[in-house]
Amino acid sequence: MRNDIRDPPHAVVSGASIAGLSAAYWLRRTGWQVTVIERAPGFRDGGQNVDVRGVGREVLTRMGLFDVVKGLNTTETSAVLVDGRGRVTAELPSDGPDGATAELEILRGDFARALLDHLPEGVETRYGDTITGTAEDEDAITVSTYSGRVLRADLLVLAEGVRSATRDRLFDGLVERRALGVNMVFGTIPRTAGDDDRWRWYSTVGGRQVHLRPDNHGTIRAILSYPRDEDLASLDRAEALARVRARYAGAGWEAGRVLDGFDASEDVYVDHLTQIRMPTWHRGRVCLVGDAAWCVTPMGGGGASLALTSGYVLAASLSSHADTESALTAYEAWMRPLVDSTQRLPPGVVRLAHPRTRLGLALRTLVVRSLSSPLLAPVAARLTQVAGTDRPLPPLA
Repeated sequence: MRNDIRDPPHAVVSGASIAGLSAAYWLRRTGWQVTVIERAPGFRDGGQNVDVRGVGREVLTRMGLFDVVKGLNTTETSAVLVDGRGRVTAELPSDGPDGATAELEILRGDFARALLDHLPEGVETRYGDTITGTAEDEDAITVSTYSGRVLRADLLVLAEGVRSATRDRLFDGLVERRALGVNMVFGTIPRTAGDDDRWRWYSTVGGRQVHLRPDNHGTIRAILSYPRDEDLASLDRAEALARVRARYAGAGWEAGRVLDGFDASEDVYVDHLTQIRMPTWHRGRVCLVGDAAWCVTPMGGGGASLALTSGYVLAASLSSHADTESALTAYEAWMRPLVDSTQRLPPGVVRLAHPRTRLGLALRTLVVRSLSSPLLAPVAARLTQVAGTDRPLPPLA
């Protein structure tokens, strides 16, 4: 992007996970001065599985990180449904790069670390700081931070995630939160001799799910998921876990082990699945990337791929347009169809994923088994292909 304020132009990126680090990488690659600020006191390791699918694979290849990410694979080889005794009742299709277990299956923290370690020289990263105010004039945006810094920039990129306070302040009235009615609790628990290299998915009455997934750190990533309108994410950890424990009374299989593991884990995250819908992702010299703009939730999948892609498309648009407004409009025009298709959940998917009765459980198992048949294999393949597009990525000018 041509700029009459300074050369090079300066971008402040708020948020140092996948979307923010992708934006920092590509903006720096296209000649920008980049300052990344992150409210956490240091880099955040941990987190659950994410994967790179669709157009995200091409972005990763252009970064030269495809083999790096593949080498950090979680070790998961397949995904199966199990009963209360741990016996396999059905297997989810995992053939090809975009199966239920993707070729590029990686922990969020490992992915973000790979991006951080490969940032181009010259990106400034500051932890333990957050935005407290902004002021925009004709020539620039001034960003004030909690630590007392005042940064004058050409662009502010918000990559703060689904609960971005800065987004809510700067885009007041434009943020629609669409709750899916599902609570999920994620955490890391000790591995036992009975664990293996499969993603094991157990469901029981009441829509309650228990997931155990292997990682490459010698532990297990566990998930409890169930439909409920109450927002567990608004509660403190102790109260949230107490309610989950009550909800999972008598659930069976490994539910007790997971609950006990969560009590001792330092890596527990509670989420009330909520999509973010917005009519625009930019205003003046402020733009949104990743979950802050469009959170698709784990139910939709593809969130990490969209986050990675958004950083590239933003930088490419800025590199080929003469002014900020036209560049950000082009960024939105390219990303919007991809986000819309990924965010659009198939009808009934929440109920199908969380059957509440024994009959519903039996029907869901039959559906999954059917999808594994040769006849329906093409349908199954389409269900796991997210964040894909036939359009070429915009070029870097």
